[in-house]
Amino acid sequence: MPTLIHRRVKECQQGVYPKLIHRVESGWVVLGDVQFLPGYCLLLPDPVVANLNSLDSAQRKVFLWEMSVVGDVILELTGATRINYEMIGNVEPALHAHIFPRYENEPAELKLKPAWFYDWETAREFDEREDSELMRSIATGLRAKGL
Repeated sequence: MPTLIHRRVKECQQGVYPKLIHRVESGWVVLGDVQFLPGYCLLLPDPVVANLNSLDSAQRKVFLWEMSVVGDVILELTGATRINYEMIGNVEPALHAHIFPRYENEPAELKLKPAWFYDWETAREFDEREDSELMRSIATGLRAKGL
């Protein structure tokens, strides 16, 4: 059964996904649907697989390496304190990595909790006009790092 991840990867392949940032060897870097943590991105594998364990050793190394490099670039561009990486797959049972920048100025009640504690329903949604500069900068940073 195709998941949201399958649909988004197909849209990236077709070049029509508005949140597409950059193609990397393991898949696609996209901006998150909401930007309550500015710079929140995802890495979507191409081809889509069920989970990290579905990748062979070489594919895992590439996926995890590229995920960490996306984090490096986000750190450099946003001034985030750290990056949280999450691969859950419970709601969308297909591999995808959430890359959450975390900031010193986050609300005290949320600062030490997983990003899932934020109110996703009221969070600022992706805005192509507002987010395009950051997306271009992330793509440029990834290219500079050889991705």
